[in-house]
Amino acid sequence: MKITRIVKMVFREDFIEEFKALFEAKKEAIRSQPGCLDLELIQGVDNPCIFMTYSHWEDPKFLDQYKETELFQSTWKSTKAGFDAKPEAWSLRTLHKLN
Repeated sequence: MKITRIVKMVFREDFIEEFKALFEAKKEAIRSQPGCLDLELIQGVDNPCIFMTYSHWEDPKFLDQYKETELFQSTWKSTKAGFDAKPEAWSLRTLHKLN
């Protein structure tokens, strides 16, 4: 079952550029994880402190495996340093998609 993982993060304003650099450095390694089909980072227009990642996974087991990797652990530790609010995350499945 394919899933979409959405993670909402709100950063301190002084951490935004550091987070962008961190994502830039890690994005290819994250995207190349087994079962990861797609990875996207978006930023709020009205509030640039809000970021969301959208990732698509072949199966929830691949996301679970990724969360056990050193890549995830170290990236998440660095990311958490800049939070201004508790992050939120959802794992969802698509019911309909129109292009």
